[in-house]
Amino acid sequence: MKIKSLAASVALTVGAAGFSMAAWAADPIKVGILHSLSGTMAISESTLKDTMLMLIEEQNEKGGLLGRELEPVVVDPASNWPLFAEKARELLAKEEVDVIFGNWTSVSRKSVLPVVEELNGLLFYPVQYEGEESSENVFYTGAAPNQQAIPAVDYLMNEIGVERWVLAGTDYVYPRTTNKILETYLKDHGVAEEDIMINYTPFGHSNWQSIVADIKEFGSQGKKTAVVSTINGDANVPFYRELGNQGISASDIPVVAFSVGEQELSGIDTGPLVGHLAAWNYFMSVDADANYDFIDQWVAYKDDENAVTNDPMEAHYIGFNMWTEAVKKAGTTDVDAVKDAIIGVSVPNLTGGYATMMPNHHITKPVLIGEIQDNGQFSVVWETPSTVAGDAWSDFLPGSKDLISDWRKPLFCGNYNVVEKTCGGAEKVASN
Repeated sequence: MKIKSLAASVALTVGAAGFSMAAWAADPIKVGILHSLSGTMAISESTLKDTMLMLIEEQNEKGGLLGRELEPVVVDPASNWPLFAEKARELLAKEEVDVIFGNWTSVSRKSVLPVVEELNGLLFYPVQYEGEESSENVFYTGAAPNQQAIPAVDYLMNEIGVERWVLAGTDYVYPRTTNKILETYLKDHGVAEEDIMINYTPFGHSNWQSIVADIKEFGSQGKKTAVVSTINGDANVPFYRELGNQGISASDIPVVAFSVGEQELSGIDTGPLVGHLAAWNYFMSVDADANYDFIDQWVAYKDDENAVTNDPMEAHYIGFNMWTEAVKKAGTTDVDAVKDAIIGVSVPNLTGGYATMMPNHHITKPVLIGEIQDNGQFSVVWETPSTVAGDAWSDFLPGSKDLISDWRKPLFCGNYNVVEKTCGGAEKVASN
């Protein structure tokens, strides 16, 4: 009997292995990964490439998707915005990937947008952005302004009593559009124009001495002052270092950052930065079982007990799981079928709740304000009581306040004017 049982067990094992190999023999599902692995944005984006490789590896260990292996296709657009478009075209037209996860800066996303629309690709974009855009081919899993920038300003205004505002950003579309929204929002709340200082610097900017001195002077006028930072990439390292050099503490002029997380702080002595803030939808320090499991998985994957997680990593985690659920629901990787299937899909986030894909291709997210600690982590000092649905179009810009996005039929429009009852059309969406 034991011999027969053993033989049966071996037969089952061999049969299962044979089935697995047969299933794996089908064409793989190709997943494009479009993140800068060199240049000024590599400090932030290379981690997202590794996150995707980890998630794909985990999915393959579960049996793949629709019985097929997932095959990552990695390219390096090298922080070169036109090159992002070329690499996206390579992924879709040459490699024939089924989906792309990628981009960080909005200028790179704007470069890729016409390519994915022309070739009917799928792009999952994991980073906070300025809004003012809606494409049927893009799923925005990072924060829209109403899920990060506006709540952060409300916190500074209502909880800290800030009256003077420095809007400091890198010189490209995300900081400029976000600051346009914030400037309008602040003025609508009674802030005088002379109490708003706006400054832009190029990518990779390293000489912050005079700018930080100007910020220090601006904040010495007897009114509580804060910096709202949309500085991106490796320019953050010398910026924060110069704050410390000039003795600007969080109690003097707090900085709330939208593009600085655990990964960026890992290269900085955070001692002088304790108390400065960041607004995100996830922090590594969040007390949730799902978060602890993800951290353990990441540390093991990197084989580095000091490896850190951050908000855009969570956005890829959510976006990837939404995509796999939509593929299962549709029973195919066909782009149009997945676009239809993904609306309404809910998956766990890493803060103990769920994220849902809305008809405007944005997701629901909690909003968290974190305070920098001396160990490079953030202590959550404020959070929304529930998740917030992302707005594609700002309520605070005259040209956008009447627009909504809804990619369900029969509306199927990215910029529907609720007053005029008209759809602006794809050309307007792509140009904003």
